[in-house]
Amino acid sequence: MPSISHVAIGFAASRFNRKNSPTVWTPFGAAVVWSTISLLPDLDVVGSRFGIRYEDTWGHRGVTHSFAFAVVVALAVYLFGRLAKFRAVKMALIALAVVASHAMLDTFTDGGYGCALLWPFSDKRIFAPWTPIPVAPMGLAFLSAEGLRVAGVEIILSLPVLAYAFWPSGNRQKSR
Repeated sequence: MPSISHVAIGFAASRFNRKNSPTVWTPFGAAVVWSTISLLPDLDVVGSRFGIRYEDTWGHRGVTHSFAFAVVVALAVYLFGRLAKFRAVKMALIALAVVASHAMLDTFTDGGYGCALLWPFSDKRIFAPWTPIPVAPMGLAFLSAEGLRVAGVEIILSLPVLAYAFWPSGNRQKSR
């Protein structure tokens, strides 16, 4: 997956968190933070540089694509929120949803080995019953006709989330 959907989820989370919550971040800065949190599960690709194979427990779509990992990230966000005097519980719940959504979205792709959603209870990789999202070509191969097709499919599938993220809020005062 070229991560368009993951970034869209981050944008939507930024808007949701901003609603009725004071923040020190600009809307753009908050969107970058939440999109980064949404992309955290893909840090597992670094393991391939150290000999960890895709299909290993710590390989791509393994541990970091589990609900347990989402809980760990949510706890870290909660602690950060407490220290920063933000609405820590709300932020942690949003982080939990954002990170868990990454793994869930990846189960809807048509390639790879699935995601270890239930790790540490099971190493079994899981796919959704329906896999409408094509897997993107890796690296520079993404800059191809196939990469463009995959990005187009993902943008179309992400439109509802993007609409929520960027729809005007209606809070603007009318000018006279």
